[in-house]
Amino acid sequence: MTKVTEAVYSHGVLKPAEDLGLREDQRVRLIVEPVDDKPADRAAAFERLKAGIAKMQFFSQGPLPSREELHDRS
Repeated sequence: MTKVTEAVYSHGVLKPAEDLGLREDQRVRLIVEPVDDKPADRAAAFERLKAGIAKMQFFSQGPLPSREELHDRS
C-alpha cells in the first residue's frame, strides 16, 4: 500500500493529517518533502508559469499539412 498525506512535525514526532490505516509497530518507509507554507509564493510561481505559457507559440504560422502529407509512406 502506498499512501501520500501531509503531516506536521512537532517536538520530534511526525503527526499525520489523517489515519494511515497501519497496525501498531508497523515499519514504514518515509520520503520527507517540506510543504511550502507560503501561499503567496505559490501564487506568484503560478502567475510566472502562466506568463511563460502565454509567451509560447503552440500553433503553426503556415497551413497545416494535408492527411496525405502526414501519411506519406514513400
